[in-house]
Amino acid sequence: MSEVLTPIVYQLGIGGFLGFFVGYAVKKITKIVAVLIGVGALILIYLGYEGVISINYDKLAQIIENIMGKAGSASAALTPMVANLPFAGSFIAGVAVGVKLG
Repeated sequence: MSEVLTPIVYQLGIGGFLGFFVGYAVKKITKIVAVLIGVGALILIYLGYEGVISINYDKLAQIIENIMGKAGSASAALTPMVANLPFAGSFIAGVAVGVKLG
């Protein structure tokens, strides 16, 4: 019984621990990126309003659609995690707690 229980407990502990820090870091980094994008957008809007630059909104929309399409393909990275269910479950739970507390 100990040969089976020890690796599962180890995977649950490590997965939860690492998941918490990943979730915490993701939330903090996301906030920083959101602020930088917002400030950049405000600068571009102001410069466009003043006539300093000319913004091609059609090309900007294409770039954003391209980025969003690539972000959707990230789900393929979850497949290997499902193969290691105890680690993946505790990792996802840790990420959720890290994001909530971050």
